Amino acid sequence: MVELKTDTSIDAMYEAGQVVARALTAARRAADVGVSLLELDEVAHDVLREAGATSPFLGYRPSFAPTPFPAVLCTSVNDAIVHGVPDRYRLRDGDLVSLDFGAELGGWVGDSALSFVVGTPRKGDPRLVETVERALAAGIEAAVVGNRIGDIAHAIGTVCRGAGYGIPDGFGGHGIGRRMHEDPGVPNEGRPGRGMRLRHGMVLAIEPMVIGGGTDDYHAAPDGWTLKTNDGSRAAHAEHTVAITDAGPRILTAR
Repeated sequence: MVELKTDTSIDAMYEAGQVVARALTAARRAADVGVSLLELDEVAHDVLREAGATSPFLGYRPSFAPTPFPAVLCTSVNDAIVHGVPDRYRLRDGDLVSLDFGAELGGWVGDSALSFVVGTPRKGDPRLVETVERALAAGIEAAVVGNRIGDIAHAIGTVCRGAGYGIPDGFGGHGIGRRMHEDPGVPNEGRPGRGMRLRHGMVLAIEPMVIGGGTDDYHAAPDGWTLKTNDGSRAAHAEHTVAITDAGPRILTAR
């Protein structure tokens, strides 16, 4: 069931979304050669504490996970697509990093992600990051009243496939509100004009993911959480929490 949020609820979700935005900004600024992934997690955790917010990631355990997620921040590096678990790994020059973060404040959740390169980019990485950001922008542009979920999916998929990149099957965006994952699902590829019609008050986490090698194949790392590309190519991920309104899409996690 899809819950339509009131304008007051969307305003409250914006407050949660801004905690997410501040945490991602702080973690991005802290990311440098020699900094560990655990240190980035602590930076993001500090923002939660200062805001009086909690983490929907910490302790989260969906059906596929062997253990609860142990951190507040997902840190996916190089060939990791999503759900990377922070550890003692220290960032190196040229690492491609994706950070995914959520916050719960006042009973409402925000969720967002970004990708960037630490230090000197490898050939192809700037285009990979630019493409996933452009796919996110295209998905948001399609998130208007009267369109359908398939229009968002088609917009994202057109950008990603047009660049020659792979799209991991089975992972995409989702509804969001009182819980991090709500109905409806938002695929990263699909047919326009299909699926649920978008209405004022729907709130979606729109999140394209791309695999640089062009295949769609991936596997879970031994930790049971981190998804990695099968061909070892690098990946990127971007996400915003977006409210569908009569005035157009409102990005609640805008940085």
